[in-house]
Amino acid sequence: MFVLFEDAGKFLAGRVLSETDASAQVELESGKRVKVKSANVLLRFEKPAPAELLREAQAVAAGIELDLAWEFAPEDEFGFADLARDYFSANATLVQQAGALLRLFDAPHYFRRAGKGRFRKASAEVVQQALAAIEKKKQVQAQIAAWAAELVAGSCPPAIREQLYRILFKPDKNAPEYKAVVEASRSAQAAPLALLQKAGAITSPYQFHYKRFLLEFFAKGTGFPPLAAPAIKDDLPLAAVEAFSVDDSSTTEIDDALSVQGLGSGTVTVGVHIAAPALAVQTGTPLDLLARTRLSTVYMPGHKITMLPDDVVQAYTLLEGRECPAVSLYVQFDEASLEVKASETRLERVPIAANLRHDQLDAHLTEAVLEDAAHPADGLPAPAARFRPELSFLFRLAKQLKTLREVARGKPENFTRPDYNFRVPAAGADGPAGDEAVEITVRRRGAPLDLIVSEAMILANSTWGLWLADMGVPGIYRSQASMAPGVKVRMGTKALPHAGLGVKAYAWSTSPLRRYTDLVNQWQIIAAARHGRTAALAAPFKPKDAELFSIISAFDAAYSAYNGHQAGMERYWTLRYLQQQDVRELDATIFKEGLARADTLPLVLPVLGADLPRGTRVRVKLGDIDLITLDVSGTVLQRLDAVPEAAAASDEGDSEEETMAGPIAIAVDVTDTPEEETGAAPAAAEN
Repeated sequence: MFVLFEDAGKFLAGRVLSETDASAQVELESGKRVKVKSANVLLRFEKPAPAELLREAQAVAAGIELDLAWEFAPEDEFGFADLARDYFSANATLVQQAGALLRLFDAPHYFRRAGKGRFRKASAEVVQQALAAIEKKKQVQAQIAAWAAELVAGSCPPAIREQLYRILFKPDKNAPEYKAVVEASRSAQAAPLALLQKAGAITSPYQFHYKRFLLEFFAKGTGFPPLAAPAIKDDLPLAAVEAFSVDDSSTTEIDDALSVQGLGSGTVTVGVHIAAPALAVQTGTPLDLLARTRLSTVYMPGHKITMLPDDVVQAYTLLEGRECPAVSLYVQFDEASLEVKASETRLERVPIAANLRHDQLDAHLTEAVLEDAAHPADGLPAPAARFRPELSFLFRLAKQLKTLREVARGKPENFTRPDYNFRVPAAGADGPAGDEAVEITVRRRGAPLDLIVSEAMILANSTWGLWLADMGVPGIYRSQASMAPGVKVRMGTKALPHAGLGVKAYAWSTSPLRRYTDLVNQWQIIAAARHGRTAALAAPFKPKDAELFSIISAFDAAYSAYNGHQAGMERYWTLRYLQQQDVRELDATIFKEGLARADTLPLVLPVLGADLPRGTRVRVKLGDIDLITLDVSGTVLQRLDAVPEAAAASDEGDSEEETMAGPIAIAVDVTDTPEEETGAAPAAAEN
C-alpha cells in the first residue's frame, strides 16, 4: 500500500510500513522513514510506484487550464478529487486526481485552501486582481533583466543612477533597481561597487562620498525651513571692554572673543566672551528642535553644513563693529604671578573691536614678537598691532595655564605633528564638485594665537563646569578617568576630571552656534547667572533630567559620524593633492607595524618592504590611488634617519584612531536567495 500525503506544504509519497487509526509509518523512496498523521494522507493506492505517480501527476497538472478549471469548480467548498471528476471525467484516474491536487495547490490566486485537500474558488474580482499582479510581476522581472543586461554591458540605466546611493547603502531589497544590481553582479561575477563603477554609475568619487553621507544624515537635504532669529529681549548692560576674536578667515560662526583690562595695574582681568543665542532661542521652539536634530556643524574642506541657518548665525555671531549679546566670563589674575584672584559671569553686550584671522597673522605674531615688546613686527596688520600688548599678556598667561595643566595631567603636552589647513578656492556656494585644485598648508599646533585661544576656551569650559556643579545645576561634561591606553573621553552629566586636559571638570560651553551641547550648557549657565543658588529650580534642564542623557547619546553618535566624514573628506583631498601635484614618492615616518605617516601631508598609509622600528623615517614610493575606497599604499625605497626616540614616543596622536582607507561597507548582498529577495528588506584640542 502506498500513500500520497502533505508535509509542511510539500506533497510526498511512500510505502506504508505500519498503520494505526491516528498515523502511519511510511518509507519514502530515499529510504527515510517518517510518521504521517492519518489526517495528512490524501490518496491511497497500490500502483504505480510513488515516484512514478508524482512524476505523471506533475505532467497532468501542467496541462490543466486554470481558467477552465475555475469555471468547472463548484461554488461551495470542494475536494481535489471532485474537481478532477468535473474537469476530466466521472472516472478520473488516480494520476488525474493527484494532478488536480498539485494544480490547485499551486494556484492560490484561483483557489483558496480550505483544509487538507479541500479548496474554495476565489471570486472573479480576486482572480482578475491576481492575474493583473502576476502580469505586472512578469513585466517587472523583464525590466530587471533588461537593466541587469545594461549594467553587464557597461551602461547604467537612469533609474538605477537616480537610486544609486539608496541601492548601495539603504536599499529596499524588493525594489527592481536593487534586484537588477544583484542580478547583474551575479551574471558578471563582479562586486556590485566595481560593476557600477565600470558601468559609469559613479561619475564623481567626491560626490560618491558626499552623497553617501547626506543619505545617512541629511536624507531630506541640507536646506533650512524659513525660521527667523528671535530677538534678545533682555536689557543687557554694555561691557566696558574692547573685545577681539581670533579665528580662521573662513569662519562665519564666531562664537568667542577675548578682552584684557588693567594691564600695568597689578591686577589684570581677562574676559572670555561667548555669543549668546541661548538668550533668544528657547528650548522646545522650532529653532531649538532644528539645532537638536543637527546637533553640530559639519566641517569638510571647501564646505560646511551649519547647525543653524546663516541668518540666525549672523544675528548672534560676534561680528566686529557691533555690540553683541554675550555670556562673559571675567577672570582676575595677579599680573606678576598670574595667580587667579576671582571670577565672575555676566550677561551683557560686548563691543567687538576686531575679528582677527590667525591664518593672516601667524607669520607675524611669533613667540619672539609676543614675548618681547621691543621686537620688530614688520608687516603686522593694524588691528593686530592695536592689540599687541593684550595678545602678549594672553600668550604669557596661556603658557602658564598650559604648564599648570601639564602638572595636573602628569606629563607635558608635546604635539610633534602639525595641523593642516585645506583650502579649495574654486569651491562654489554649495560646496566643491571634487575636481578643483586643493591647497594644503601647515598650521603648527601650539602656535601663539592657537595656544591663546585654546587655553582661554579651556579656562572658560573648566571654570563654568565647576561653577555649574557648585550651583547644583546639571550640565553636559566631557571627562577622562585617566591617560592610560584605551581610556577614552566620555560624555555625561557629572563634573568629573578630564585627565587628558588636566582639569577638574570640563563642560563644552564656548561654541553655542556650532555645537548643541554648548547651547544646552549656555542655557544652564544663563540660569545660574540670573538666579544664583536657586538656579537649579529655574534652569531648563533639572537635576537627573532624562532628556540630558538623550541629548548626550544623540550628540555623541552624530559628532563621531561628522568627524569621521570630515576625516574621510580630508583624506580624499589629500589623495587628490597627490594626483594634482604628481607626487610619486614622499618621506614618511613609521609609527606602527606596517603603517607610516607622511612627514609633510596629513596622510597615513600602509607600507611594504621593510620591518622597521617605530620612529624610523623612510622614503616611500606610492602605489595606485583609489578615490572611491580612499586607498593608497606604499613601498619603502630606502631608510632615512630615525627621529629621536623621545620625540616619537611623545606624539600623543598615535593613541588616536588613524584615518585609514578601508572597504566601503555597502548593503547590496549578492548572496541573497530569490526567496529572500522577494521578502521584506532588513532592516583635536578640547575647546
